Amino acid sequence: MFEVPISNGNGSYPFPLEVPRNTRFLFSSKTRTPSKAIAKSIIYLLKPKGLALDHFEKLINFLEQFYHPSNGGRWTYSLERFLRYLVLYFERRLQHEQFGAMDKKDGQFCLGKEERAAFVKVVLKLLDRGQYSKDDSLAETVSIATSILSYVEPSLVLPFVATNFQLALETTTATHQLKNAVTSVAFSGRALLLSSLCLSQSDDSTADTFNDLIVTSLSNALLGMDANDPPKTIATMQLIGSLFSNLATVGSSDGMPVFLQTTSLSNWLDEFFCRLFSVLQNLESSSPINEGYQSSIMSGTFLVDDSPYYFCMLEILLGKLSKPLFDQSLKKIAKFVNANILPGATSELGLLCCACIHSYPEEASLYLVKPILMTIISSFEGTPTTGYVGREVPNKAATKATLSPALETALDFYLRAPSWKVNGAGDHLLRSLLGNLVSYYPIDQYKPFSCQPIANVIEPWGCSKAHQDREVEMLNFPPKWHEPSQDELSFANELLEFHFQSALEDLLTICQTKIHGETGDEKEHLKVTLLRIHSALQGSAGSTVGDAEMREKAAELVHVACRYLLKERTDDSILLALVVRVIDALVNYGSLEYEEWASHLQAWKLESASIIEPPCNFIIPFHAQGKKRPRWALVDKAHLHNTWRCSQSSYHKYRTNVDISPSSLMVDLMNDLLDLSLHNYETVRSYAGRSLTKFLKRWPSLISNCVLALTANLRNSKAHEHTVLGSCSILSSQTVLRHLTADSVSLSSFLMGILESSHHESLKCQKAITELFVKYNIHFSGISRNFYKNTEPEADKPGFLSLVSQINALGYETNSLHWRYNLMANRVLLLLTLALRSESDIYSQILAETAGHFLRNLKSQLPHSRMLAISALNTLLQGSPDKASVQDSQQSLDCPEEGSTLSTGEILNNIIREDGFMSETLNSLSHVHIISDNDSSSKASYGASSFQSGFARIFKRLIQQCGMPVVSSLQNALEDFLSSKERSRQCVAAEAMAGMLHSDVTGNLESGNNCLHPICCTGKERSGTRAPVLRQKLLDCLSMPVPQSVATSVLAKRYSFLSVTLIEISAPKMSPAEEQYHVKILNQLLENMSHPSAQVREAIGVTMCIACSNMRLCELLGHKNSPDVCGDVRMTEQTGNENWSKQLTDGATELSVSIQNSISKQLEATLDSATENGLDKKEEADTKRMETIFHFVIASLKSGRSSVLLDVIIGLIYPVLSLQETSNKDLSLLAKSAFELLKWRILWRPYLETAIMTILSSANDPNWRTRSALLSYLRTFTYRHTFILSASEKTQIWQTIEKLLVDSQVEVREHAAGVLASLMKGIDKDLSKDFRDRSYAQAQRILDTRRRTAKSGHSVATIHGAVLALTASVLSVPYDMPSWLPSHVTLLARFIREPSPIKSTVTKAVAEFKRTHADTWSIQKEAFTEDELEVVRDTSSSSSYFA
Repeated sequence: MFEVPISNGNGSYPFPLEVPRNTRFLFSSKTRTPSKAIAKSIIYLLKPKGLALDHFEKLINFLEQFYHPSNGGRWTYSLERFLRYLVLYFERRLQHEQFGAMDKKDGQFCLGKEERAAFVKVVLKLLDRGQYSKDDSLAETVSIATSILSYVEPSLVLPFVATNFQLALETTTATHQLKNAVTSVAFSGRALLLSSLCLSQSDDSTADTFNDLIVTSLSNALLGMDANDPPKTIATMQLIGSLFSNLATVGSSDGMPVFLQTTSLSNWLDEFFCRLFSVLQNLESSSPINEGYQSSIMSGTFLVDDSPYYFCMLEILLGKLSKPLFDQSLKKIAKFVNANILPGATSELGLLCCACIHSYPEEASLYLVKPILMTIISSFEGTPTTGYVGREVPNKAATKATLSPALETALDFYLRAPSWKVNGAGDHLLRSLLGNLVSYYPIDQYKPFSCQPIANVIEPWGCSKAHQDREVEMLNFPPKWHEPSQDELSFANELLEFHFQSALEDLLTICQTKIHGETGDEKEHLKVTLLRIHSALQGSAGSTVGDAEMREKAAELVHVACRYLLKERTDDSILLALVVRVIDALVNYGSLEYEEWASHLQAWKLESASIIEPPCNFIIPFHAQGKKRPRWALVDKAHLHNTWRCSQSSYHKYRTNVDISPSSLMVDLMNDLLDLSLHNYETVRSYAGRSLTKFLKRWPSLISNCVLALTANLRNSKAHEHTVLGSCSILSSQTVLRHLTADSVSLSSFLMGILESSHHESLKCQKAITELFVKYNIHFSGISRNFYKNTEPEADKPGFLSLVSQINALGYETNSLHWRYNLMANRVLLLLTLALRSESDIYSQILAETAGHFLRNLKSQLPHSRMLAISALNTLLQGSPDKASVQDSQQSLDCPEEGSTLSTGEILNNIIREDGFMSETLNSLSHVHIISDNDSSSKASYGASSFQSGFARIFKRLIQQCGMPVVSSLQNALEDFLSSKERSRQCVAAEAMAGMLHSDVTGNLESGNNCLHPICCTGKERSGTRAPVLRQKLLDCLSMPVPQSVATSVLAKRYSFLSVTLIEISAPKMSPAEEQYHVKILNQLLENMSHPSAQVREAIGVTMCIACSNMRLCELLGHKNSPDVCGDVRMTEQTGNENWSKQLTDGATELSVSIQNSISKQLEATLDSATENGLDKKEEADTKRMETIFHFVIASLKSGRSSVLLDVIIGLIYPVLSLQETSNKDLSLLAKSAFELLKWRILWRPYLETAIMTILSSANDPNWRTRSALLSYLRTFTYRHTFILSASEKTQIWQTIEKLLVDSQVEVREHAAGVLASLMKGIDKDLSKDFRDRSYAQAQRILDTRRRTAKSGHSVATIHGAVLALTASVLSVPYDMPSWLPSHVTLLARFIREPSPIKSTVTKAVAEFKRTHADTWSIQKEAFTEDELEVVRDTSSSSSYFA
């Protein structure tokens, strides 16, 4: 299921998974292992006292090793999905059971505490392996699973979290473990706090352990805050945010736990801010600051760009602090901020100050904002200014905030500075100031609220699906929202009056009077003015300040400014980009809110497991209908929803009122955007294009005019390159393409604009036009039904038929169009025709003309047009499902009704009857075939790489549509092609004949009898209720004897065609004649199994597989007296034909032994005249026969037909095992291929018992290579059959492998130890324990005996076997330290003084043990005594010369 490797094998699925191209569209392109379905099935199969949990535990025992960081691979993704869905569906089932039990008192299938604990205990194995995975997705999934399960079984999960965190702190060889361990603690923080409080009330000592973990994690996590280690730093901030989100308040009462009291937290805060300030001082911006409009004050460090942990953590931490602790923190922050200027951490410092102000605005303003403003004002004093912005600030302190004069002064300085970067900072300041004055947003959301805490420590969390009293109580404390006061609105209006209205007047003055003599001064003045206008619009978006007249005036003046800039300053990209932004803010109102909503939608803080309490909480216990979150997260979600509603409030008005239309000012601004989107600067085009697309989406009524203007640019031969590029960019937007489906005028203009744009010589233009056309093809979803009805052109609307005729004319190569545009025209013609299928009135007429058009294009000289014509005809011509006779249909074609429009068949017949048409078409199609030099190889000889089924389908449908004229034309044209020696012409002839045979019509077949010999394809009739008309003739043709002198390639083709014919025969519906045909063919195949040609033997093996399986299926499914089917179908034989399976299996074992002996004799014999040519003829024939048998096995396993041939496959297992290593490389390669496929085959009962007997009998084979192959097969066989093998069968297999530990061949002994080591991980606990105890006792006895006397009487194989048994036990637990392992490792190390190969085995095993336990050795070595450690150390010490 998960394609994990077994031992050193390949875990990839060896069977072909190819499906027809059209079938792939039915399934997702991302279809992989169905981990979700597997996990869901397992979860819902669990029940009290059921066997599902036992099987699940076995599965986990197999899979857990592949979750370890050292065993990652392509299977990691499917295993990660499996773990994620296991836990999610387990949580979902528990939630359903908890709330379902309230209504239904039937709980017999509900999971109780015992079942929950058993499940969690099993899943913990996967969590233990995967928590330090190098795959980030798996590591995160483990942390999420840990969080969810910690609420289900805290007594199991939380000690696991504590142990692993301590282990990560002490591990020195893998420092990355700390990041994952910290994340796990962060995700389980609330469970830790709740459990510690519950346990402390019952005086449980475990509560101290959890409290210690919280203290340790908070203290040691600070060590991970490092500017050079972003993952650890972010994980640390997530941990702090998670833990403090759970606390009601911090440092306010002495009755709280020690680690939350003022004294302890005071010291921790000092250390935290020291670490934080060190990180900020060493930050470096990851993105350079640009000089253009896009320059930003954001530093671009990982704290801001990579995740929102930093700011959210600061708001939570500072919001939860008591007043004394906040004052302490504020002083440290103010000292650092006022003493340091950090260009690389500008935004980080700003967010730090912002978090302080959100917590306690008055104190933070005094310590942070006021000093910063004073510093800004003092730094600007005496510096040169532009003089573009400035005023006398009136004394309105009574009606304004205390700091507003300083803010206004600082803002003026920013906008008057002669630096573009400083101006940009002023832009951000003005926008932020206006937004904070007039916007609606939550305040004090991170501060504690007055709801009763849990045990006076933990803040209760809420659920949006509240239904119980406790959660309703929390919702009685609604959030506090900022609603603009009158003073704030007055201040905002004053800012707008100066920075918006005054700036608009300045803008008009600049554009009309040209007050600046220097160009540079005008540019700077325009930049600052436009920046002020843009900031005012953005900051006051969606607010109640200003009025409609102000916006209308702004639109009018900005339109004037845009015209001026396009005329006078068309080469200034910064000014034009600013104008685009101003226009965007005016016409696309609501887009700012939408962008804010979209950017916050993916934020971690609302969906992170660190701030989510699952619906089922068995710690308290208290269950909810949905996920529970802290109050600040619920407020954040509400604010996010409000923001989205604000963005959509006026967006879809045209949907409710079709008469609504934009004002003339909006249309003017749209035209400005349209002109800017065609600008020669790509940056300006990009900005304007995005803004115009949003505007058109809001006002669809304007799209048509835009399309007409843009497509006119495409048709204009004098249009500039940038105009064409801009036009293509707008036309390729989803908004425009969607509009084309409803507007016939736009569609006609769009299509003809593209098709008539070939005159543009620029490569960029041609690339843009091509990409536009490709995108239109991909997103084509039909055309308006009104367009069909408008068949004739009107005054303002084009007719559909006239459009089709224009495109049809462009599709011929005679019009001297470039081949690319010819292809486009043909493609558009096909799309329009296919879109008409539901309109029967007009479809038949268009279909006839289009089909004739593409039929003529078959002989086109343009390769791409030919290929499109082939595809089009296969799509348009569906054949005639009820046609049984060609002559009947021919009469209607020859005598059409008077006055009627020519049908599709008549138009096609007229074309086909033209002189030389079919010959020219076949010749043209032959050019499509590219025959490589490698086509003479065995694979190419089958014709798979040169035969085109699509070409054959054309002829098939033409014959079904047109009748005998096509057959007659083909007969005349094929005479030259059939006798040609050119491969391409032969292929076309084969395709034409295949089409005739597949057409499944009756007619003058006798005339074509002479053509049936060279081509052999069969067809299925359309309805599937009867056999194809020509099948019997083909069977008779293939049954004819082949001359002895025929070439082997021809003979191989004959058998390949035979296999194709047999595949198409439905086995359950075989007629008696077809059954006899199978018997006849099978007898021929059995007689030719020793054919001298390799490719013929392969074809015989494949054909035998199909014939044998057909006969089995006919007997089973074709008769009603078949026995019940269990697993695979039951095997029975046809009466009178039972010899074929015996001929394959009987004597196969003896044959393989004979082959091995003959090869051995050949190697040992001397080269004399009798043996210089190798094996004699009898032995050579045996080898070739065995190769055919292997081809039969491979074909059976690959095709899936082995389900009905299992008894035969089992009978051939021994040859597959025994012939993998021979001097005959071809035979060995086939045996290995069959072996790889056989390992994946599941053998069901009743054949499993026979298979086990056959397999285990090979353990006594005299050839050690066969015994080694047996071990390789048993490893995978046991894994794949674990759930269906009985206990006695497992014991039998185990004993067989155990006996091979004392095999005479050392390679077999070592292989057996490796197999046992892997099987001990999950096959059977009792078998593993019994083997472990017996192997330890036996090794101890041997060691004691060896100590007493040097000659103990034990052979080397016996001692080596005992050591290998110990090795298997030790290596079966590569990363764990069970209680029995130290004694086993020590006993194994005591055999180090034995001679080779025992010594080398001990050395390798102990070295492997040390390698796999290196990461945790500092802790796991505590399980050893000093004497045991000394013995293990002596094993790895090098030998001394003086010893």
